[in-house]
Amino acid sequence: MMEGESVEKEGSVVNRRRKREESSEGAGWKTQKRSETHFESCLDDSADVSVHEVITYDPPALPAQHYDPDTTEPISSSLKSLDELLSWKRSEANPFNIATVPLASRQPPLTDTLRRTLVCHDMMGGYLEDRFIQGTEVGAPYVFYHWQYIDIFNYFSHHMVTIPPAVWTNAAHKHSVLSLGTFITEWTDGGKMCEVFLAEEEAYRSAADKLVQIAHCYGFDGWLINIENVLSATAVKNMAPFLRYLTDQLHERVPGSLVIWYDSVLENGKLIWQNELNNSNRVFFEACDGIFTNYNWTESSLEGMAAYSAAEGRLADIYIGIDVFARGEVVGGMFETNKALQLVRKHGFSTAIFAPGWVYECHDKADFRQNQDKFWFLLADHLYVHRPLSTLPFVSSFCQGFGKSIYWKGQVVQEQSWFNLNAQELQPLYSKQNLEDGGWWRTRGCPEDAWAGGSSLMLEGKIPQSLRRIIARIFSLHVPLATRTFISFVYKPSLGVNVSLELKTTDAGLCTYSGTEEITSNRVSPVMLNEDHQLMKQFIQSCGQWTADGWTTRCFQLDLNGCALSEVLVNVVRDGAEQDLDFNCRIGEIMVLDAESLSAPPLPVRSVCVYDVVWQRGAGDGAGSSLKVLLNATLRWSYPPQLVRHWRVHWRRLRGPDPRVPPEPPILIGRSYSTLYRLVELEVPGAPGLLELLVEPVSREGFILNQSYWGRITLSYTHSTDNI
Repeated sequence: MMEGESVEKEGSVVNRRRKREESSEGAGWKTQKRSETHFESCLDDSADVSVHEVITYDPPALPAQHYDPDTTEPISSSLKSLDELLSWKRSEANPFNIATVPLASRQPPLTDTLRRTLVCHDMMGGYLEDRFIQGTEVGAPYVFYHWQYIDIFNYFSHHMVTIPPAVWTNAAHKHSVLSLGTFITEWTDGGKMCEVFLAEEEAYRSAADKLVQIAHCYGFDGWLINIENVLSATAVKNMAPFLRYLTDQLHERVPGSLVIWYDSVLENGKLIWQNELNNSNRVFFEACDGIFTNYNWTESSLEGMAAYSAAEGRLADIYIGIDVFARGEVVGGMFETNKALQLVRKHGFSTAIFAPGWVYECHDKADFRQNQDKFWFLLADHLYVHRPLSTLPFVSSFCQGFGKSIYWKGQVVQEQSWFNLNAQELQPLYSKQNLEDGGWWRTRGCPEDAWAGGSSLMLEGKIPQSLRRIIARIFSLHVPLATRTFISFVYKPSLGVNVSLELKTTDAGLCTYSGTEEITSNRVSPVMLNEDHQLMKQFIQSCGQWTADGWTTRCFQLDLNGCALSEVLVNVVRDGAEQDLDFNCRIGEIMVLDAESLSAPPLPVRSVCVYDVVWQRGAGDGAGSSLKVLLNATLRWSYPPQLVRHWRVHWRRLRGPDPRVPPEPPILIGRSYSTLYRLVELEVPGAPGLLELLVEPVSREGFILNQSYWGRITLSYTHSTDNI
């Protein structure tokens, strides 16, 4: 037995046995301490390739706030008290809830965006199905996918410190959208907490330091500060200095971060919502990055704010609140939210759209996509599209992060409803446009059939007799192109139309452009390649399966120097008589990559290790059958995340109690979107046994890698004498 194996065995058994002797809080600390050691060992190529476990059925010694107590699957959670905030330590943070997607740059930068859009999600108290970091089975979850219309996403709950689930931060960052947590105090208990942390400078600095550390650790971009309780004279005197210190420290630690104040408490400590920026709350506005007003404003109050001296030069930092539920005396709301937004934009302000999940909460869940699209279509005239900046390869199969099945290369590989925002790919522009003579077209997500993930993009409409074609803009972005660029386009059209891809390009040097006027672009039509072309041969060889029933795959080459992709458009042209034509085209995937990458050598997965092992008993299959053995464990490995779409985690039995049974082929366990994965309730053969855990990288291009590039680790296990 290798030295590393004996260390693993000793550490895991000792920690599980200690669980019987320690409080749950102490055991949680021990588990995290041990995990940090394993994190470090995983970064070393000398990490174990084999470990041994002795099965014991002790309760899991894992922090209850980070892991489901029944299944041990990782979950996101909040901090519910000031004590929890002040005692927070980075060493005890949830490793699974750390965002893995960096904030993408954008065009124009947020600082140059004069009318911003903030979405405050406020979905039924928060931490619903989205708390399951590795996803879950759910038929009708709440999902957001109109990212290019918004600038800031605020995850909201009524817990004191709302830490955004990493799945939301990852999705926001992919689309160049900031992700904010919420710090809230309410009612009598909130007032008591404020008296403590605002008692003096040292106290408020301690609280602010923890908020900065939490945002930096978990990878999100700032805080909404919502104080909804009366403050004493001392507390309110220290509130503005607290905000200023928090803002300064956060800017230093998290570049581009924001601290936004919610319109609630006044400078005299009274709790009276103003619905505007005025002399009673300007002291808080001037101490941070912006104010989110309450919802009961009028057009006259907007006019007054626009002329108010404290707002001069900072209209973009004033986020006029719009309650989609239309509670109280408000303008618009519900499917008339556009009326409120029109007034907000008329007077030059940013907006904070509160609880757009109304389309989910108050309507039939089966109509969620339809109602969400309707809501955002109505707002579209008053929203401003930003362009995410990306590098090659640019790939999107339009997966929205949920679906009725999971598809791969046009085939169903898992037939059950699922939800995992980590799987959400860069989203297109969901648009609707009316044409002359009754023509129209729109784009929408469609889960009924897909190329990869859970949905495709449906482009549908009517080409009127007077028009020969429609042109739909699918993406607005900025991607510097290679000198020789390879493009693939997967689609499934209805009869009677021809479909083609069109691109717009700009000077690549404009990636630092900060103006607000439209950038000059050129339309280009890439050259289609036949299957005999060398690039096509390389592509087909790398892809493995690249066609499926009903799907058309077209590949192109584009030769340009110093250009960047700025728009992706789809042309739909009638193929026949000039008469009104209803059409649809399901778009499965668009991929743009450097042609040289088709011949680039792949990298292997390295340093796979396993830890935090928990064994459980499961019910047998029938009367008289033995109990099942269930394995729960954390896998970690090393691999550049920017090179993959996801990882597939497999297992296979190498040896079981009966040596006459041959080893099995790999069996898929699940998909991971980071280099960390929790095995949950994996049924394994009874002890003694030997199994292998395998990590398969799936490249951004969807290329299949030989098993020699997979990461692997073997795990042997025997019964403890305590169980015999």
